[in-house]
Amino acid sequence: MATTKTKAPELTEDVQESALNELFLDELKDIYWAEKHLAKALPKMAKAATSDKLRSAIENHLGETENQITRLEDAFASIGEKAVAVKCEAMAGLLKEGDEIVAETEKGSLTRDAGIISAAQKIEHYEIASYGTLKTLAMVLGYSEAAELLDSTLQEEKTCDGLLTQIAEAGINQQSKSEKA
Repeated sequence: MATTKTKAPELTEDVQESALNELFLDELKDIYWAEKHLAKALPKMAKAATSDKLRSAIENHLGETENQITRLEDAFASIGEKAVAVKCEAMAGLLKEGDEIVAETEKGSLTRDAGIISAAQKIEHYEIASYGTLKTLAMVLGYSEAAELLDSTLQEEKTCDGLLTQIAEAGINQQSKSEKA
């Protein structure tokens, strides 16, 4: 799904060396790490899910996440930068919390699914905040191609969050309330 590579925008030296440009690059490197590690975690989440709908949603999002990684690489290229991942402490913490939820809930239970949805929505909300900020910064800096790429991912993250809410409200939350601890 690689986009056509275009020449990086001509920016003034002031913009290229600005603190805002540095912040943008740091945040881009951060979300790149986050997406790469999420792609490794999603198969484990899918395997831990009880509900076929939840498992399917997670597996579908894995495909989207892999496309989002490519899209981030395209965003880096569009601004003339090499794609570099720098550890995202927020995502590392969210993934650890997701692992703990799976470990602390009973296999095959809908309570586990409710916990997986909770963990997944925390991740989605982090990604929505990150991509929204990155898109806005890209627009301010004049990175129009990067802004479009980031917006595409932002829309996918919002859609995934909505789907997770639908899955939870369509029965998992209600059905799990009668499970014993």
